[in-house]
Amino acid sequence: MSETLTEAKSLFKTIRVTLAISGAIALIAGIILLVWPLKTAVLVTGIVASYLIVAGIVYVGLGIFSGKKGGWARIGHIVLGLLYIAAGIIAFLNLQAVTVTLAFITVIFIGISWIVDGVVALTLLHKDGSRAWTIIYAILSIIAGIIVIFSPLLAAVALWWILGISLVVLGIIQIVRAITLGRDEKAATAAFASSGTPAA
Repeated sequence: MSETLTEAKSLFKTIRVTLAISGAIALIAGIILLVWPLKTAVLVTGIVASYLIVAGIVYVGLGIFSGKKGGWARIGHIVLGLLYIAAGIIAFLNLQAVTVTLAFITVIFIGISWIVDGVVALTLLHKDGSRAWTIIYAILSIIAGIIVIFSPLLAAVALWWILGISLVVLGIIQIVRAITLGRDEKAATAAFASSGTPAA
């Protein structure tokens, strides 16, 4: 039974450490997003630009070294790779402008998807049991989508703040869970020991 207690303690410790680390990372990331929003947005754009360059190199490599593919497929891979590399380099040369453009495109896409989601919800109204909630959801989704499309930069800033605040809140919750799990571990160990099981 002492092995069972040892395994339970080990499991509790692993979960606590995981919760504490993930909570700390989320908390730090949220604080950084809120304190330096433009710098972190530029950093995200830099990561995307790096990905484009790496993906481009991979595609060019596939086009050059893949003997099994046909001529057009190899040319297609090389052209696509060169386009990715060019896009990545352009992004690096104009990080701030690309950051604003990327935020603009992302928010417009979100706005359009909310409008489409609302319209789809309305088209499925006759198949839904809760019509009132579906109508409310569809109307709110369409209105939110229209607001986002007509004021994308404001929406991008709002979404960035929401993301930062969410990360801070989730990080704090994870850290609190890690602390309370430690108390649960002590209570479980005490209960296990009082039941006559020798502790490891």
